[in-house]
Amino acid sequence: MLHFATLPQLISCNGNWTRDTALIDRRLFLATGLASAVLGVTPALAHKKGEEYVLPEDYQPTLVRLKTRLPAGEIHVDPATYRLFLTLPKRKAIRYTVGIGRGNLYHPGVYHVGAKQEWPRWIPTDDMVKRNPEVYGPIAEAGGMDGGINNPLGARALYLYDAKGRDTYLRIHGTNNPRTIGVAVSNGCARLINPHVIELYDKVPIGTKVVLYPKPGNIGVHS
Repeated sequence: MLHFATLPQLISCNGNWTRDTALIDRRLFLATGLASAVLGVTPALAHKKGEEYVLPEDYQPTLVRLKTRLPAGEIHVDPATYRLFLTLPKRKAIRYTVGIGRGNLYHPGVYHVGAKQEWPRWIPTDDMVKRNPEVYGPIAEAGGMDGGINNPLGARALYLYDAKGRDTYLRIHGTNNPRTIGVAVSNGCARLINPHVIELYDKVPIGTKVVLYPKPGNIGVHS
């Protein structure tokens, strides 16, 4: 059984920010002792294109034992290690490896799963269209993209809502591109390869709490 001292990385998309709750989650991250292993983590290297990419063995779902006690049935994402943890009873968790939002497109916070979808339809957000109108504009104007293997949301999607029940446009979703796992490349959402997100999807009911921890130096938190 593996022991770890870090919480998983969090991924998010668009959201409102509150400074006060940022300290709450960061204190939990530090005070529980879960952050100590982050100091020894080697940053993910960019995956070079060319030869067929094989997902490293360490990126496979792994049953781990927690050094601190967290309620079972929650998702915790640690952006410093590109890990997502689904907590289990008796201080255990299933650890997945994810890709997260690049730069300031990652938004930490506390959310819940407000909806789930198999082979979801994808519509670029207004912010995505503003950032890259040539790429996303035509897709948005067409009403989005049907679900399928080439859809950016992959095989499954968990839709993250805030405490007031509003869709935040943050997703935990699939991808058919394993090169985007273990790196910060997305428009904000967290992604797993399709086989892993299908496994996670089946274990996560509506209402599940999702905690996206701040990146180092990130003070904004979506509540």
